[in-house]
Amino acid sequence: MTCTYEWPRGASSEDSAALEAWLAQHGWEVDPTVFMAGARGPAVQVRRVGSAWEDGEPGLLILPGEVVEYDGSGMRIATSASATATVSA
Repeated sequence: MTCTYEWPRGASSEDSAALEAWLAQHGWEVDPTVFMAGARGPAVQVRRVGSAWEDGEPGLLILPGEVVEYDGSGMRIATSASATATVSA
């Protein structure tokens, strides 16, 4: 089953906690070694729990305002058509 999460522009600490909880439900986590701040809010790098870039697992960079899609096996940035049924947590 595919589900989505919208990472908002200007994300707050509550948004970060909600994203971390959503990721954990699917076996993913925020990569603590990467932090990027921008004018529209933070971007986050996510990866499978326990993986590292040395493992060849590229992870996914989520920019402010993007919708992330989990399809049962991996994460990706959703296209506009697949983001119409967004679930926020």
